[in-house]
Amino acid sequence: MTFFKSFRFGIIIRVLLLAVSLLGLMYLVLETSYYVSMTILGIVIIGQIIALIKYLERTNELLTRFLEAIRYSDFTGSFRNHGLGSNFDELNKSFNEVIERFKEERSEKEESIRYLETVVQHIGIGLMCVNGKGEVVLLNTAAKRLFKVATLRTIDSLKSVSEKLYQSVKKQKGGTRSLIRITVQNETLQLAMYATDFRMRDEAYKLISFQNIHTELEEKEMEAWQNLTQVLAHEIMNSITPISSLSGTVKMLLEEHLDPEKEEVKLNTETIKDVTDALNTISNRSEGLMRFVNSYRDFTQIPEPSFEQFSVGETLKRTESLMRTQAEEVSAKIEVDCDPESLELTADPHLVEQVLINLTKNAIRVLEGQQDGQILLKGEIDESGRAVIHIQDNGPGVKQAMKEKIFIPFYTVGGNGEKKGSGIGLSLSRQIMRLHGGSLILKSEKGEGSTFTMRF
Repeated sequence: MTFFKSFRFGIIIRVLLLAVSLLGLMYLVLETSYYVSMTILGIVIIGQIIALIKYLERTNELLTRFLEAIRYSDFTGSFRNHGLGSNFDELNKSFNEVIERFKEERSEKEESIRYLETVVQHIGIGLMCVNGKGEVVLLNTAAKRLFKVATLRTIDSLKSVSEKLYQSVKKQKGGTRSLIRITVQNETLQLAMYATDFRMRDEAYKLISFQNIHTELEEKEMEAWQNLTQVLAHEIMNSITPISSLSGTVKMLLEEHLDPEKEEVKLNTETIKDVTDALNTISNRSEGLMRFVNSYRDFTQIPEPSFEQFSVGETLKRTESLMRTQAEEVSAKIEVDCDPESLELTADPHLVEQVLINLTKNAIRVLEGQQDGQILLKGEIDESGRAVIHIQDNGPGVKQAMKEKIFIPFYTVGGNGEKKGSGIGLSLSRQIMRLHGGSLILKSEKGEGSTFTMRF
């Protein structure tokens, strides 16, 4: 009985009936003159053809309904065998499986969207997304609290929060970071902003994050001032103490040899020598104090980088040539390695070379008195595809407690010899690297040498 209900059986019956009707029509045309019968039979044949076409198009209707369901994301219906026979069971089953899979995918997508929305609204960093028309399509809870607003419809709405904030957000380019200090309803905010550009459905978007680091900056600023004050006080006292002591000594010597009646000072050779030595020491310490003040002025007046493209290998070789004589004085060797040899940087070549000289000088200083001292200047590309420069030595290394202190301005560490640096080389070098948007990192273990990495 299943065969008689199948789609195939329906086609066979309709084709046979159509064939019989066509044979009958041919018979009437060739053998008789029954024109009325011919007309009626012709109409019947046309009806049979139309019926056969509609019967065959039921498959197309199923396929069309399936594609429209996908097109309009209407997965509420199902596909059943409405008198088409068992031949369509597999087709209906496949349609239903595809529809169910689409349902699952949409459900998973909706769950992922809800999860991401929850995360975006929960995090403590303010997020704002703006489309190419300047419309704010996303403003999370942290941003609303930060700017003390219920909502923002366009980027121009930021003017009501802060004109400075509006200008900064408008100028912020994708992939850049910036710091901005604003006041929102009598509250000072020190915002760290980071922007990224992306495209979605052929429309450009900009996502900007805002993090208020006012408290952290105040703590770091206080810590930096305390460290700097300690170093400044230490250096100044090293000069002021002997000056004060020797000034008192000179005064005492002069008062001892002062004749009140004649208002004359009578000095013997030994006293004159003592006074001269004291004055020379005062003069030397005064000059040292002036050099210290000039060093501080140099540290606070670093020029803005003038960016250009240059060869890393040539810069390393030039630094090796400049520092070779000083290295030979302490029996140390400087080697240069650049891989690839064509490695180039876009930075200020003069400031980068100044950093290399400072770091190489420090390496030479710590190698004084050490046998087989070696310094390696190496340029390469790191795992993230960025250019880095390493300044490596096989010296005594740096203690763990001193790794961060050595970057404090005027903090000095004596080498193996008697020479001692000014204490601004490392802090100056780190500040130059920050002006380039990079970093200067020290990796060192006691007794295993040190490696300073300039990461751009």
